[in-house]
Amino acid sequence: MFADRAKIYVRSGKGGDGHVSFRREKYVPNGGPDGGDGGHGGDVIFEVDEGLNTLIDFRHIRKYKAEDGQEGGKRNCRGKNGNDIVIKVPEGTVIKEAESGQVITDMSGENKRVVLLKGGRGGNGNQHYATSTMQAPKYAQPGQPAIELELMLELKVIADVGLVGFPNVGKSTFLSRVTNAKPKIANYHFTTLNPNLGVVDLEGTKGFVIADIPGLIEGASEGVGLGHEFLRHIERTKVIIHIVDAAGTEGRDPIEDIYAINKELEAYNPDIAKRPQVIAANKIDAMYTEEGEESAIDAIKKEFEPKGIAVYPISAVSGEGLKELLYHVNEMLESIGEELILFEQEYFPERKTGYSNEPYTVIYDEEEDEYVVEGPRIEKMLGYTNLESEKGFAFFQNFLKDTGILDELEALGIQEGDTVRMYGLSFDYYK
Repeated sequence: MFADRAKIYVRSGKGGDGHVSFRREKYVPNGGPDGGDGGHGGDVIFEVDEGLNTLIDFRHIRKYKAEDGQEGGKRNCRGKNGNDIVIKVPEGTVIKEAESGQVITDMSGENKRVVLLKGGRGGNGNQHYATSTMQAPKYAQPGQPAIELELMLELKVIADVGLVGFPNVGKSTFLSRVTNAKPKIANYHFTTLNPNLGVVDLEGTKGFVIADIPGLIEGASEGVGLGHEFLRHIERTKVIIHIVDAAGTEGRDPIEDIYAINKELEAYNPDIAKRPQVIAANKIDAMYTEEGEESAIDAIKKEFEPKGIAVYPISAVSGEGLKELLYHVNEMLESIGEELILFEQEYFPERKTGYSNEPYTVIYDEEEDEYVVEGPRIEKMLGYTNLESEKGFAFFQNFLKDTGILDELEALGIQEGDTVRMYGLSFDYYK
């Protein structure tokens, strides 16, 4: 069974609470606070597994939780960090926030491992809160809560070229002829239920990956038949080979078919409809044209070549015309370049924590010549944000701007290149 969509629940680990305790030893009459810090909660990590090509495992296991951090202990003992949970997915999996459908990350190309949700930071033990006026604090900091999300995983196959066309136009035959793929072929609509991938090896070229997108029907973009299930697989392709039954063996008009399929692509995703196309006019071995009558090939060329779409007459059965078509497709790919089509991040899991209304302070430390930003609100946001990620860092910058912290720093006279310190992290300030 092929599965290319799955809905799952993920939860990071909660941070362990800080501990409240005091030294109680025979020869230490006034032992101070010695409560240890809580351990950090485990992260939720997604990782590409090259051996996977389906999301079928997620049909059986739908809940994934990282381990909570342990509470701090006596004698300054720090709680143990919770174990991370690593979730393996096939390359090409796009991870979305389920409710909004917005992209969180695309597990493709160089993006092999992602910390999707950071575990909560462990709370400080009461040893951190001793002051000259309060030497026996009975307060420890609770650990940060876990973050939970409903995710939609979608596998969008990574192929350079997508084959489209109505059922029974010969896409599977074409794929089996030009690649190493072995699709099952039978004469009924929706023959191909799985996107078949094959590698085209062309002499003198690097070759390319081709995907047979299952037969479309009118209404596919609205989810009729299995339209949506299949259309997502064409979203990454750079070039589209539009296969049409030029012989009209099922009594269909090939020109109308081409317009009908393009209309479905446009309705599903206008960007896909704008991708470069080439028309493969198939089944020329079954064509018979009366003398003096315009051939179907001529009619297709007259209709589409003025629009910049090349038309190649082929026979997937005999192999006629295939080499010319494939070399043309290879030239199209070379002119486009090798850049992989990736889906940009639209949703930031850090938003789940919200911008709390807890206090913070912004001061200038003359002794260290640094600007210092502290407070529960800052600590909480730092705990949840993956600053090693470019997107996570951009999110944290927006947080500083939206909460007015940048305005306060400027009011204190901060200049470009000055240092800002936040809980042990130092940043250079630049507008």
